[in-house]
Amino acid sequence: MPTSSANDAPAEVAASKPPAASGGVQSLERAFDLLERMADAGGEVGLSELSASSGLPLPTIHRLMRTLVACGYVRQQANRRYSLGPRLIRLGESASRLLGTWARPYLARLVEETGETANMALLDGDEIVYVAQVPSKHSMRMFTEVGRRVLPHSTGVGKALLAHTPPEEVRALLARTGMPAATEKTITTPEGFLDALEEVRRAGYAVDDNEQEIGVRCLAVPVPNSPTAAAISISGPAGRVTEAATERIVPVLQQVAVELSAALVNAGPTSS
Repeated sequence: MPTSSANDAPAEVAASKPPAASGGVQSLERAFDLLERMADAGGEVGLSELSASSGLPLPTIHRLMRTLVACGYVRQQANRRYSLGPRLIRLGESASRLLGTWARPYLARLVEETGETANMALLDGDEIVYVAQVPSKHSMRMFTEVGRRVLPHSTGVGKALLAHTPPEEVRALLARTGMPAATEKTITTPEGFLDALEEVRRAGYAVDDNEQEIGVRCLAVPVPNSPTAAAISISGPAGRVTEAATERIVPVLQQVAVELSAALVNAGPTSS
């Protein structure tokens, strides 16, 4: 997912993090903050980088990292840098399933109001993964299904998720994944994809026009302020998801995305 610039000033990076919860356990809050900073930095960092971005003294960071390594949530590399550990994978997979569960009522509303299949997808590394879907009542086989992974350049959700990523990061991602053509309408050049992202920023939504599957058109928007980069979309036959239908569907997508965002941000348990 998009990462913070390594050149950001420590004060700016620290300011981007939420304030510590009142009454929380400070060491636990600091440990999770360090894990998030590691993820923002691409998954591998040195202690001095963590100290600069968090403002914590090196001895404190070293003590926390030692505990995280012992628990398997962080690994120390041969070069003495630290990387996110394998035990986080199980937590992430479980969280993704729950994210899909929380999203389903909102996707069901999309289906009810648009008549088309509704999806939710995340950016996982360099790939798009679909984590939730509510199918349309119309009988039509769709390429999307929960758990499926695709490359971002050929999907509406991929465009929505990458629209505000710096161009150099987008180019680097495309260089890693390649840009294979799923159909004759798939965008296969970095310049073409960056132009498409510019159009997403201008219009406020993304379109997959027969680019992943011939005969299928998708409309997608990001979920604003989501805890992890997420987008929702509707997919349907190009004959139904027309330009006229787009004008009607996009405001519904955008409203549901805002409501889903609020639900995800407030998904934690309430105090008794």
